[in-house]
Amino acid sequence: MDKTVAHLRQIRLAWRQKQTVDWGAGRKELPSKDNLGRFVEDISGALFPMRLGPPGLKEEREDEFVKESLGRAFKLLAVQLEVEWVARDFKEIKRGELSDRINKVLGWLLEVLPEIRETLDRDLLAAYQGDPAARSIDEVFACYPGFRAVIHHRLAHLLHEAGAPLLARVISEVAHSKTGIDIHPGARIGPGFFIDHGTGVVIGETTIIGEKVRLYQAVTLGSKGFRPGHSGELAKGYPRHPIVEDDVVIYAGATVLGRITIGRGSTIGGNVWLTRSVPPGSHVTQAHASEKLLGDGAGI
Repeated sequence: MDKTVAHLRQIRLAWRQKQTVDWGAGRKELPSKDNLGRFVEDISGALFPMRLGPPGLKEEREDEFVKESLGRAFKLLAVQLEVEWVARDFKEIKRGELSDRINKVLGWLLEVLPEIRETLDRDLLAAYQGDPAARSIDEVFACYPGFRAVIHHRLAHLLHEAGAPLLARVISEVAHSKTGIDIHPGARIGPGFFIDHGTGVVIGETTIIGEKVRLYQAVTLGSKGFRPGHSGELAKGYPRHPIVEDDVVIYAGATVLGRITIGRGSTIGGNVWLTRSVPPGSHVTQAHASEKLLGDGAGI
């Protein structure tokens, strides 16, 4: 036992010495997936108290419940912001400065929550109006994983923009584990967004999606290739995912790769593999793709 413990310590120290980050001394706490999941649930309840709040909530208690939910959510978030920032690049920051930074983020989030509610209203209507199988708004709330994933993403994107990318990524992975939908919090998504069915959808970090866009299951908006970075790692953060303009529909199994643009009002058919931009109003199907690939007798 002692020999194994000593060997493991040698491996840990050797690995840390090779890293470019300063590990410092002591334990590094990671964000809590459970607490961030509760944060999303509390905010969701505050945004939609009569649908995502507790059973039996009366309208006359809505404001009281919203205030309580926001209070719980922001207490949870304040602790998690401190965890990320102290562990990352705020190790030397003074306690008062850290508190000010946290309070500024919390204050900003309070200001933008009404806007997020309005955006989610449009997402909700897009799901109800865009699926003939949806019989009611309540069915969307209760049964549609795409809408739950979008709620998580709207909140995760706010944290990503606020300088807490690790917390944002944890929230996106909470949604991923619950819904099978993987949306990077860095993706910019306009209102009226609807993911139907949803399982297997992947949306990359630098994706830009316009208004009233609809995706179906197993759609990938990904990167075509990767730039080399420093010390053998891949370059980070540069635009490498698609731009999807307004009123686009992308059907099941389609794979759209690279920094290309899908023009407004286009339809991308199921199982299409697309690595080139298409103009507004395009209709791209497997048949058209095959015709281009095998034109003039090629491959026959």
